Amino acid sequence: MSNPAPQLVQKLWNYCNILRDDGLSYGDYVEQLTFLLFLKMADEQAKPPFNKPSPIPKGKDWPALLAKDGDELEIHYRHTLEELGKRSGMLGVIFRKAQNKIQDPAKLRRLIVDLIDKEQWTSLSVDVKGDAYEGLLQKNAEDVKGGAGQYFTPRALIAAMVEAIAPRPGETICDPACGTGGFLLAAHDYLGRYHDLDRTQKKKLKSGTFFGIELVDSVTRLCAMNLLLHGIGGESEEDLPVVTKDALAGKHGEYEIVLANPPFGKKSSVTITNGAGESSRESLIINRDDFWATTSNKQLNFLQHIFTILKQHGRAAVVLPDNVLFEGGAGETIRRELLKQADVHTLLRLPTGIFYAQGVKANVLFFDRKPAQEKPWTQKLWIYDLRTNLHFTLKENTLKRSDLDDFVACYNPKNRTDRKDSERFKSFTYEELTKRDKVNLDIFWLKDDALEESANLPAPEIIAADIAADLEAALEQFATIADDLGVGK
Repeated sequence: MSNPAPQLVQKLWNYCNILRDDGLSYGDYVEQLTFLLFLKMADEQAKPPFNKPSPIPKGKDWPALLAKDGDELEIHYRHTLEELGKRSGMLGVIFRKAQNKIQDPAKLRRLIVDLIDKEQWTSLSVDVKGDAYEGLLQKNAEDVKGGAGQYFTPRALIAAMVEAIAPRPGETICDPACGTGGFLLAAHDYLGRYHDLDRTQKKKLKSGTFFGIELVDSVTRLCAMNLLLHGIGGESEEDLPVVTKDALAGKHGEYEIVLANPPFGKKSSVTITNGAGESSRESLIINRDDFWATTSNKQLNFLQHIFTILKQHGRAAVVLPDNVLFEGGAGETIRRELLKQADVHTLLRLPTGIFYAQGVKANVLFFDRKPAQEKPWTQKLWIYDLRTNLHFTLKENTLKRSDLDDFVACYNPKNRTDRKDSERFKSFTYEELTKRDKVNLDIFWLKDDALEESANLPAPEIIAADIAADLEAALEQFATIADDLGVGK
């Protein structure tokens, strides 16, 4: 039997192309679909066999939308969104600051009647509706101009990270920069697939296992809907798996597992306009008593933050750009402290060309938080090089889960103490690491074939992308130095 999810995505997506003519972006479309899907599913669940009390007030529900047409529909829809946005719980998360972006009432009516109303969404399996929505989010991420790619981590990478961390039933799992919820969903999928869960454990999966923090309202909305369609979360305030707030502002709990890909972009900054209308950008330096160093580097702050929200013996896997491995000053302080206070056991060097943000050179750092002791907790850091002589692109040669099979096998989730060196997998002792200048963890040992022989050169577009990535990284470093020196102020 064919998988109905891609067909559903195609159906929903085809209609998006009609709305694009009216200037609607992919992101706007997915957002409008989210509002309408929520209303339709609440209506389905209020009927037999579910007979659940609907959280939607009468007159603002799905039947009320179906009954309207023309300008009356557009006005009613706008008022519905405003009214629901004032509510608490899941309604507030989905509808906060919601606006109608479909100005043509005829097209809005067609979306409601022909597309959404024709499907019985509640009776579709979680996999189908969940995969359909994930498919829409992926298409949205591919729309480079919309900038949604920054909220989307390659699913093959997420799956490998979750498999390495190997979550167990009953463990709490947090993503403090959750985007559209990819890590939380992969952990949910892993727990369902690799563990025979009893009724209580299944209930705990729905509420009380997954915790997402997201800075942007509109992204929280997509994440909440994505989780809800996969069976995570509920109506009440306590059942909310995702909230909108600045994760770096302070601790928001302690968890057994943290999985994250914090936002790229080196500096946290804010634009300040004075009385004369002149504006200047000022670095947002985060001062926290529980941080080892004070810096405006967002990734370094996220790394420190993730350490603080881990329970003792908690496990983390975090995507970080190269600069976190070699930057001096606060970077060196943080690396030294992390090696001492955590067991920093694995580093995966990622290939280029796998993220929607162009020119990103990144890694995954795996570490466990440990109780305080005199002796450093890190004894050996194992590094897997998935970058040298490997070239991926977003379209022709995308990263597949099978490309990470060797890494997961080398990582050996079942018995991490039993590891063996290989061509791409090497270990470095704590003493070797701390002797390196600035405790630089930017370590490679494989020869780059392209440097040895011109016949081995990668395709011109890959070389161009690599040069662009290096130039962007250099410009970012210079911009940081200029900022710190107050140039242009």
